Amino acid sequence: MKSPVVKRSIVIAGHKTSVSLEDAFWEALKEIAGGRRLTLSDLVATIDSGRTQGNLSSAIRLFVLDHYRGAASLARAQAPGDRMPVASPPVA
Repeated sequence: MKSPVVKRSIVIAGHKTSVSLEDAFWEALKEIAGGRRLTLSDLVATIDSGRTQGNLSSAIRLFVLDHYRGAASLARAQAPGDRMPVASPPVA
């Protein structure tokens, strides 16, 4: 079985590095970068500078997961059926 992981070269902070990610993560990363009007390299540099441990590939996967979890949470909060009913003011 062929591995779905794809290794690509990317320039971050002026140096070239290789990152191995599944195609789905590459596509999601491109989508997020486009939505933020950033280049892929700029977004990866931001992720790289913010990581405290682990390798860059793992940091990117966690960033993408966090991004889509946040979007899903926001969508649930905005869905009309998921809102908590607001109590009516007491009648005097």
